[in-house]
Amino acid sequence: MKQRLWNIIKYNGGLALIFIAYYIFNHLTGIYIPCIFYTITGLRCPGCGITHCLFEILHFNFEEAFNHNQLVFIGLPFFIAYYIYANYLYLCDKKEKIAKIIPKYLEIILIVITILFGIIRNF
Repeated sequence: MKQRLWNIIKYNGGLALIFIAYYIFNHLTGIYIPCIFYTITGLRCPGCGITHCLFEILHFNFEEAFNHNQLVFIGLPFFIAYYIYANYLYLCDKKEKIAKIIPKYLEIILIVITILFGIIRNF
């Protein structure tokens, strides 16, 4: 269990450091990672605005965050809950349950919602 806890700390700490480094880099330079889909087509993909959305949430500008990417803004609490639960299952060595957290039909629904969001946001 100690090894699993250490793995969770290393992994999540690494993700946090990458996010903090990118946040500082962006704050100092104003440079964001460009969306290749938008650059090529001129259309906004379902992921366009995620970085802006997350940065606005950090500044408690929830209205602006919602304007950048509505799907991420609404889905973020569910993703955070899922992530915490998956870490808990890993810590308790319940590998068989990790794969079953999201049923297949829910995965398909999430994919369809994401595709529909990508289409609707361009009209």
